[in-house]
Amino acid sequence: MKKEHNIQLTSAELFSLWSTYIADSMAICVFTYLLHKVKDTEITPIIEHGMKISNEHISIIEGLFKEEGIPIPIGFTVDDVNPNAPRLFQDGFFLNYMKHMAKGGLLTYSMILPNIVRKDIREFFSSALTSTNVLYNETTSLLASKGLEIRPPYIPYPKEVEFVKKQSFLAGWFGEQRPLTAAEVMHFYANIQTNKLGEALTIGFAQVAKSKEVTEYFQRGKEIAKKHREIFANYLSDYDLPAPMTWDHDVENVTESPFSDKLMMFHIGILSSNGMGNYGLAISQSQRRDITTAYTRLSAEIGKYAEDGLNIMIDNEWLEKVPHAADRGELVKHKRV
Repeated sequence: MKKEHNIQLTSAELFSLWSTYIADSMAICVFTYLLHKVKDTEITPIIEHGMKISNEHISIIEGLFKEEGIPIPIGFTVDDVNPNAPRLFQDGFFLNYMKHMAKGGLLTYSMILPNIVRKDIREFFSSALTSTNVLYNETTSLLASKGLEIRPPYIPYPKEVEFVKKQSFLAGWFGEQRPLTAAEVMHFYANIQTNKLGEALTIGFAQVAKSKEVTEYFQRGKEIAKKHREIFANYLSDYDLPAPMTWDHDVENVTESPFSDKLMMFHIGILSSNGMGNYGLAISQSQRRDITTAYTRLSAEIGKYAEDGLNIMIDNEWLEKVPHAADRGELVKHKRV
């Protein structure tokens, strides 16, 4: 990438690079462990590809920050992973995990790009989006070839073009409820999948966390994810649509942790943040009042859970401070007279 000289990074560019560095440093730790534990040789290249992408991101961002005189974040290091710990998840979960992490990357980079102005940073995130899309397609294809990919529910093709004629199309609490739209089915399916991932991870993390407070936090997260998954599955079952299966059985019965409590807390924080974003998108594309109300209520529950997680990280000094604007009031208060 060729740098545009004398053009300072905007707040959006700085935050996007900083947060990408932190997330990729975590991913490298996770991929290191997965590569030590995966048994299926067809899955190994998928994890190696993910590792390659994350290492490239780290290298590029470190170079950019050095040029700009910006401190390089600590993120996560070899101290946060124990590759020799027992196998915590089975291979099927590893592959599903890679798909959902790639999916999260696609959503993140697609939101970042419209806010980037400087050419070299646009090129970086455009490349990140492209490489992550390749990883997503590779992972999805392998899941399909192994019979592990679960497709969203099918609904009948429309026979003709129709227009909404009654306000009851928006109703949902009382009286006759219309069937779910294709968009509503899509989001219920996607959010069931996301909560299944969170449920499986929190089950495994609760087994191996060292701190009692962190263990209890993961157990609470498991119950929240399970509740949300069941609520969404009930919406589908009301219209005889299938809900995806759970991955709980992919968690092994071990108690030695492959990751630091700091890394696991951060990981669940990312999932919580992504969950709230997914619910917000679902609200924008749902046209039944009961559904939007349910998403709003459940999003608030995730928000409270995420806030409690941040407080645990702050108490343990695990949370690096995000780059922030100058506190002008504080500057004035402490200026020399």
